[in-house]
Amino acid sequence: MHLKLMLSLTLAGLAVLFVIQNVTVVQVRFLFWSLSMTLSLFIFLLFATGLIVGWLLHGYWSYRRKSSGVTTRVNEAGRALGPGGR
Repeated sequence: MHLKLMLSLTLAGLAVLFVIQNVTVVQVRFLFWSLSMTLSLFIFLLFATGLIVGWLLHGYWSYRRKSSGVTTRVNEAGRALGPGGR
């Protein structure tokens, strides 16, 4: 428990240090949109977008794997080997 607390405090401190060092305002242009924000906020938004896209793709791939019957084939192969799968 003590290790988790120390690791959490260290990561939080590094995050605060990152935000303090990246307060420069940058202009972000995409197609016909233009937006000004701090660099640290922009990087955080990119990170959050990547997490969400990865989570959605993982869910989609899991659904496709289940619906394609891959797990069924694995289970049938295990049953063919007999009890204990050996």
